[in-house]
Amino acid sequence: MKMEKHFVTFYSPGTFVDEESTYPIKSWDVEEAKKKAKSITERHNATPYGFQFTTRARKDDELDSREVAQSPLYYLGGLIETLAEVKARATDKDSILISNMECNNWHRIITNTNSWKITKPLNKTDIVLPWPE
Repeated sequence: MKMEKHFVTFYSPGTFVDEESTYPIKSWDVEEAKKKAKSITERHNATPYGFQFTTRARKDDELDSREVAQSPLYYLGGLIETLAEVKARATDKDSILISNMECNNWHRIITNTNSWKITKPLNKTDIVLPWPE
């Protein structure tokens, strides 16, 4: 027999690394996760910029569970820009961002300002949801 459980992990801006909060959830329900996101506040009043679902499972003869599935990252709104768009609107403050995009081969970025401003590479599988609602 196999036991499975679903989780949602919320990501919020942190001082050096993202703050993460993980909660059990009945299913990979985007609407339920969006509702939960509105109630989360991390250190320094940071609120989630996104979330991701995972499923963990184990068999009866296994002591610990392991991650067996992971959803794309869902961003709670944000501004999407390509490298060309960043270069076109660039100021002196954007030189490090442009360098990071070029060196790391980031074709698109997302900037989210739900709480503290974050800028991250936007991967092909990431999903940007309308926010706030």
